[in-house]
Amino acid sequence: MIRSIFLSVFILYSSTVKGQELIRMPQLQKIINEGEKIKVINFWATWCAPCVKEMPLFEKLNAENKNVKVILVSMDYDLDPNPEKVKRFIDRKKIESKVVILAEENPNNWIDKIDKNWSGALPTTLILNNANGKRKLIEGELDESLLNKTIAEISE
Repeated sequence: MIRSIFLSVFILYSSTVKGQELIRMPQLQKIINEGEKIKVINFWATWCAPCVKEMPLFEKLNAENKNVKVILVSMDYDLDPNPEKVKRFIDRKKIESKVVILAEENPNNWIDKIDKNWSGALPTTLILNNANGKRKLIEGELDESLLNKTIAEISE
């Protein structure tokens, strides 16, 4: 009970940590469902080597393709609810893409709300186009070819 109260107060007063927004599942669902722009939503963690390896790919996409919105969703909170660690990582890596920290515990309670086919593995990328309803979930590390091919498929 005390932890729950502390968590609620912490989230209320720390909705952003120097640019990294702490969000809950309803806010993430809103991000996923709003707008007409193609979105590339990458689920990652600082402790996940393949996640870190593919970060430059998303940074390049964010810088070069203004028709695609890149959102990096940190999954660090579940194992270590210290958003400052994510902030330091983002600063050190000079990440320019939008980063949010999903402040949810127990992934089994919310993974299906993102995609029923997601096993929970990281990295995972959701590529979607709300204008035509197309979406694709890709578990595992992406390369530039697969990312561009999937964006083209979703765009049609």
